[in-house]
Amino acid sequence: MMTGARLKMMAGLAFLAMTALSAALLAGFFGTLHPAFDSFSHFRIHFSVLMALLALPLLASSFRLQAAAGLLFAIACLATTASALPRLWPQPAVAKPTDQAVYSLLQMNLRFNNPTPKKVLSLIGRTDPDVITLDEVSEMWTTELGTIASAYPYRILCPYPNGMFGVALLSRRPFVAGTTPRCEPRGAMATAAIDFGGIDVDVAAIHLSWPWPKEQYWQIGELAQTLAGLGETAIMAGDCNAVPWSAAVRRVAALGGLTVMPSAGPTWIHRTLPDILRRYAGLPIDQVFSKGGLTLLSSKRLEDTGSDHLPVLVEFTLRPDDKQPENDHATALAASDFSVKPQS
Repeated sequence: MMTGARLKMMAGLAFLAMTALSAALLAGFFGTLHPAFDSFSHFRIHFSVLMALLALPLLASSFRLQAAAGLLFAIACLATTASALPRLWPQPAVAKPTDQAVYSLLQMNLRFNNPTPKKVLSLIGRTDPDVITLDEVSEMWTTELGTIASAYPYRILCPYPNGMFGVALLSRRPFVAGTTPRCEPRGAMATAAIDFGGIDVDVAAIHLSWPWPKEQYWQIGELAQTLAGLGETAIMAGDCNAVPWSAAVRRVAALGGLTVMPSAGPTWIHRTLPDILRRYAGLPIDQVFSKGGLTLLSSKRLEDTGSDHLPVLVEFTLRPDDKQPENDHATALAASDFSVKPQS
């Protein structure tokens, strides 16, 4: 049985840990001031849960008032991440329109040295998306993707200087006549104007570096002109190495005049950890953005294909008339629940 002195010491240590977590959580809300603060925001869910777990037993100690305040703060922080939390039960399906064509986009971080490329190609064949955005396209993947060239003849592959982290964009639908797809420096972004049944849509694949102290903040600045140059109707997807509530993702969206799609849930965790942890304790860092006459209908994570990221499949419709007010697009997003239960 623990003595009173030992219990008091453990309570004190728990209080110090809770205080440190609260400081980390608070720092994450000031990411616009410096990218170092934004690095804390990516772990907001994890810090909030840990802080709440520490606060609960402290409610029965001499730190009860501090614990109550800490618990409320943790819950408030967790609430800001609600759209990205994994769902424990199925959500009602969003009815697909009967008077509009429904298109699909598959976002995948392939992993440059994926040991099971056939799983990726099989998933592409089964989901049959209209367009595919890919990250970590290495020389190996250039060869593997060549096997589906007849199904996806319209493509652009953008190499990364080290040969491992390039991006690619594959499409079953033709590029808009008279346009040329382009790669950004260092293979961080690929863009192409694609013809969806007579409606021109700018489609982009993006892959950002890791957050501060890595180069993510400066890389976004390098892509500012390209992001601002996206057409009136556009969709962009990729591994942002940043969560949807982070200053980094908000900055990308602002530069492109884009709306961030509510997250499909956690998509990444270190490859040595089991898939169940990725689905329920990973980081939601694969993002989809859109703007203009494009309405996102649904989003779901698909099965593991050998990467440390889960694929994300989204469905969307297009309006021929892009004069719908911008707030109507936001309303359509808010009305739909994009967090679909992951497939097992």
